[in-house]
Amino acid sequence: MKQPAQPELQPEDFKNALLEINSFIDVTLEDLMEINQLANKFAGLRQTEQLYVRDIMASDVTAVTAETSLRDAARILLELRISGLPVVDESNKLIGIVTEADFLSTMGIPCHHPAHNLWQTLESMFSHHPSSVNVASTVADIMSQQIITLHSDNNLHDVIDTMKRNHIKRLVVTNEQQQVEGIITRSSLVRVLLEQIL
Repeated sequence: MKQPAQPELQPEDFKNALLEINSFIDVTLEDLMEINQLANKFAGLRQTEQLYVRDIMASDVTAVTAETSLRDAARILLELRISGLPVVDESNKLIGIVTEADFLSTMGIPCHHPAHNLWQTLESMFSHHPSSVNVASTVADIMSQQIITLHSDNNLHDVIDTMKRNHIKRLVVTNEQQQVEGIITRSSLVRVLLEQIL
């Protein structure tokens, strides 16, 4: 049976609590209410840290194969408005990942160059003439095979720590056979954290 939602605390609840304690406390009612709000926020964040990967990952993952053409892979990225695609074999086993950064790098655009700011990157993009760019034909030619993965029973703390340590924006979730089960991105993490704070 579903438990009823906890009622929102009101000022009179705090007054009654203070009367029941029957001792002198050098804080105002407003202080108590603010402390309660902060405690609830931190409790929510603590609870969020215990969320499992399976609770926050997107399980409807679009993947491509190594033989997928770059044109098709780029179209999928644009249509779905995502920045990366897992690359799998015929048994759905993860063999690589292809990202928008891989496409830009193939076009000779220094998207991760530490000395380049956003405007320099955009200027570089617009200064390239498409016919002068040597674009590889399939995903296999540009995909990264160095993939950091997690399992569905890892928790949110593991996700954040792994992303920070490896300076990555997404994590592919795999099972024991290295088959793709889901994906977690930084934007999905932000959404989960905001849900707890707001």
